[in-house]
Amino acid sequence: MLGFAVMEIRTIHANGVEFAYLSLGEGPLALCLHGFPDTAHTWRHLMPALAEHGYRAVAPFMRGYAPTEVPADGAYEDAALVADLRALREELGGGDDAVVIGHDWGAFPVYATAGRFRRAVTLSVPPPGSLAGGFLEYEQLKRSFYVFLFQTALAESAAAAPGFIDNLWRDWSPGYDASEDLEFVRRSIGAPANLAAAIGYYRAMLGTTPPSGRYPAVEGGVTGPVLYLHGAEDGCVSADLTKDALSHLPEGSRTEVVPGAGHFLQLERPAEVNRLILDWLGPSA
Repeated sequence: MLGFAVMEIRTIHANGVEFAYLSLGEGPLALCLHGFPDTAHTWRHLMPALAEHGYRAVAPFMRGYAPTEVPADGAYEDAALVADLRALREELGGGDDAVVIGHDWGAFPVYATAGRFRRAVTLSVPPPGSLAGGFLEYEQLKRSFYVFLFQTALAESAAAAPGFIDNLWRDWSPGYDASEDLEFVRRSIGAPANLAAAIGYYRAMLGTTPPSGRYPAVEGGVTGPVLYLHGAEDGCVSADLTKDALSHLPEGSRTEVVPGAGHFLQLERPAEVNRLILDWLGPSA
């Protein structure tokens, strides 16, 4: 298998932001989008597999996550993320054969653009509408405490406190040794400006920070078939709340719950997750 060490960080200007990204392989574009609190390195197991199957795997560091710059417009709403994805695809030369994969926050723009890619995959964040009232159930509210904490003036101080992000990883992916990932996270959002940017996604999510008005509103509904993967032991979003996910996805979609995996299933069960994704994507040409 192609080694992780051969991937180098490159940069590209897209949608007014200087993005850093990892790249591996040659062929049709496979964009891989990470979430919180994570980095492009979360795809270090999938990218070599994509490259071996004839794809050019590209994993950008999302807006505000170093070494990508903090966006000058301070926009973190869904529409900004969708605009980023579209611009990255264009600047990277992605054609009709391009595919897209998104985990956690990276899933949001994938749902909005799935029909514009040959194939689309999301992980750990169910499709719009599938959580419904389940998000407000007591046990899920406990899991989601950080979402509400991040709406307050205490957010940056709490998230920067020793052990906070480490414990999110521990709770979300029980039993997984995240030491390597946490080092990547510290490099990416350890600085105050980058941490504030990562929290900004959540403030935009609940309207604490109003939309910037710079980007067209995201149209409702998922636009094309999606493979949705969720860890059975996910401590962030309970797998019990994803049982009707398929009914909120277009015809031709597929959902899979991965046993023995938590929120970061692409790192915890890479062989199985890679297999599911590659089977869904099919041949690169």
